Amino acid sequence: MTQTATYSDYRGKLETYFDKTASKAWEQLTSDAPVSGVRATVRAGRNEMRDTLLSWLPADMTGKRLLDAGCGTGALAVEAAQRGAEVVAIDVAGSLVEIARKRAPAELNIVWRVGDMLDPSLGRFDHVVAMDSLIHYKAFDIVEVLRGLSDRTSGSMVFTFAPQTPLLMIALGMGRLFPSSDRSPAIIPVRERLIRTLIKNAMPTAELGRDRKVSGGFYTSHALEVLTA
Repeated sequence: MTQTATYSDYRGKLETYFDKTASKAWEQLTSDAPVSGVRATVRAGRNEMRDTLLSWLPADMTGKRLLDAGCGTGALAVEAAQRGAEVVAIDVAGSLVEIARKRAPAELNIVWRVGDMLDPSLGRFDHVVAMDSLIHYKAFDIVEVLRGLSDRTSGSMVFTFAPQTPLLMIALGMGRLFPSSDRSPAIIPVRERLIRTLIKNAMPTAELGRDRKVSGGFYTSHALEVLTA
């Protein structure tokens, strides 16, 4: 896949944000440590979404190869590996990958990588999961990423996008009131009908499978399954 300018630009912004600004906050958010009420809703939403995506994967993944595209601090990668999968877990933020590596049981079959999820050297996969790692990109960029990954995926790709809802638009508007130094890279809302249409046009042999929206407090995300086999 030829990367678009916006994809490359936002990937760089995400790397800078997580490595230089938000590493400690995400380490706390993805642990059992006490957090504020706002962050507690984000933690609960992310946990529910992760459980949803994992439920769409086989219970026994022995002999399967999975790409955790945007692995963060590694909770999903660990669960997939515990089911028997060979996992490649990659993120642009080296600080988050280091946290994930330290947390994960050493005996699990996980290869931790810092870099681009589209790197062809990662090889082929049976399943790809991209949880909340594409929410900073426009719909066309998201579909280009999925199209590139589909060429190397023989089973399913499950990903999340930020649905364009009135509540999310209000929350994003409030976020713009914070000083620029405190803001995370922009979340870009996407219309569900548009993303479905773009996927069908870009990958005519693929099928759209399950979908589920998780929304509560300050967390809103929509999961969609693309079947490549």
